[in-house]
Amino acid sequence: MVSSVTGPGETGGSASTGSLFFYGTLRFIPLLELVLGRKLPEGQLVETRLPDHRAYAVSGEIFPMIVQSPGGAAEGLLCRGVDAADIERLRFYEGGFDFDLRPCRLENGEEALVFFPDSAQWVPGAPWDLEAWAQAHGEVTLLAAREVMGYYGRFTPQEVARRFPMIRNRAWSRILARGKAPVKIGSGKGLDDVEILSSERVYSSFFALDEIALRFRKFSGAQSRPITREVFVGTDAIIVLPYDPKRDRVLVVEQIRMGPFVRGAEVLWMLEPVAGLIDLGESPEAAARRETLEETGIALGQLHLVSRAYPSPGATTEFYHTYVGLADLPDDAGGVAGLASEEEDIRSHILGFDALMEVVESGEAQTGPLVMAALWLARNRDALRAGA
Repeated sequence: MVSSVTGPGETGGSASTGSLFFYGTLRFIPLLELVLGRKLPEGQLVETRLPDHRAYAVSGEIFPMIVQSPGGAAEGLLCRGVDAADIERLRFYEGGFDFDLRPCRLENGEEALVFFPDSAQWVPGAPWDLEAWAQAHGEVTLLAAREVMGYYGRFTPQEVARRFPMIRNRAWSRILARGKAPVKIGSGKGLDDVEILSSERVYSSFFALDEIALRFRKFSGAQSRPITREVFVGTDAIIVLPYDPKRDRVLVVEQIRMGPFVRGAEVLWMLEPVAGLIDLGESPEAAARRETLEETGIALGQLHLVSRAYPSPGATTEFYHTYVGLADLPDDAGGVAGLASEEEDIRSHILGFDALMEVVESGEAQTGPLVMAALWLARNRDALRAGA
């Protein structure tokens, strides 16, 4: 995140609220225009520098901070002629983060407001490189910003900041969704065959719920009547069944799940493979290794893809990347683990292959991913054991 501004009479001293200096992600003009909600006329933006300062990437993040650096100069973008509506939108986009506005004199002699971070909160990393950032993160940042600005006038900046990790993950899922799946039997119909009449996000927190009105082209070629559908908006996730081909055993985890609770089931603790969300910028394979280590303490070897699939495409955007991961599973590989920061309480169970199939056949395995991974393993077990 980068610069924001105050309104007249607020912190910022004598600097004009009509001039802002952006040194970070808002130098990316498509993002700046998205946040402002309008195209910027030619001449309103001027490249200049802030003397005796440098911009650095925040360690562990994908946005920059600016620090004093005698003799240095921070590259940036001066935006003139910012009006009250622009100011409110910028404050909303940036308002959930700790910055102090300070008036500064730029290299071209003009004065502008610049946002400085809480130096105690963030640690500077490598020098900020806008071009490298735009190539790696520009597209996903635009998708996330579009959702953020969709909450303008609905949530406070602080409420958006609490939702921001999942907003970014949802944006990353849209990137992962790109690329047409193989089509051999199906029609291959897509967005060109759908007309969106309206779309509203009716709920947003960790997950979200959209209500969409649309028409679609039927197989006959005729247009459907308008229909309304609700869609549960999640993210891409990984599923991993760790398997030890030498000992012919798997590891499954057990934890409380809200689905059975709300449904009214008597058994609320489910047996399932390792599972977790794919974080921003993370590959499914990297997420599979990270989540397995977090939940079980097990380091995976080779990953074998089981499927990439929607669990329930009529109701949710969730998309599962499912693997069987080769691992060393000695007798003491079980136990209780999980992230304390997320109140995870996850017990691992070591099951021989026959015991796994008994769990599937008896119905004790009530999660689709566990059943799917077990059936894949049954089909490929001999080859995995032969290669061990």
